[in-house]
Amino acid sequence: MIPIDDPADPRIEIFLGLRDHHARQLREQPGGDMAGSFICEGDLVIERAVAHGHTLRSVLLSARRTKPLPDAFASADVFAANDDVLSAVTGRPELREPLACFARPDPLDPASLIDQHQTFAVLEGINNPNNLGVIMRNAAALGIDAVLLDPTCGDPLYRRAIRASMGQVFAIPHARLGPFPDALGDLHRAGIATIALTPAGEVELRHLETGARTALLLGAEGPGLTDATLDAVTTRARIHMHNDVDSLNVAAAAAIAFHQIVGGTS
Repeated sequence: MIPIDDPADPRIEIFLGLRDHHARQLREQPGGDMAGSFICEGDLVIERAVAHGHTLRSVLLSARRTKPLPDAFASADVFAANDDVLSAVTGRPELREPLACFARPDPLDPASLIDQHQTFAVLEGINNPNNLGVIMRNAAALGIDAVLLDPTCGDPLYRRAIRASMGQVFAIPHARLGPFPDALGDLHRAGIATIALTPAGEVELRHLETGARTALLLGAEGPGLTDATLDAVTTRARIHMHNDVDSLNVAAAAAIAFHQIVGGTS
């Protein structure tokens, strides 16, 4: 481990301002010293990123750590700092889990994913990183082949989304679609049925017969899918519920729907 005693050390600049929106933009946008990166945290999540072929650049952790370092850390510089330095850099009073900087991969082509896969989750306007991460984890766990995001969705490689997914965001391919809902035409032309999940659905999802190629559409917590998207899909479906409950958290609804959709295509 390489000791760090100055929060202004340029070698750890990439970790500055974890909760700062501007710093995050610098990491995500092209054309800068901090560009082309993403940050994730925790031994397990970092190991999963490495296992799925992502390039580890550097790690920042507490100098008080006594736990052995995972083998996955061997390919990068590992910087160890005291609590005062870590607090100044990250904005946290303490750093319990290591932070890792990875090279951001080139975005996947949505057309290639549409050609190659059978079952899809299509997300519209989902910006809550916890919901986004859990949806990615559910999709990986329950057999969805790929995730497609509209232009307004959050970043699946944002630190909090990665953590919520427990690193499963690395296990499932994802790509960003073009203008929405026009981009749904690409799925329809490929013979993929689009099913909008909405409390106002005219059919219960459990009674819906699905074909081999199916895309399930999910909207943001609260507003749900836009009217334009609801008008553009093949079918609008709802989850059967009791006790006058009209809706579920979007990640919980996604898990139920993924299980039913994949079961219907197997």
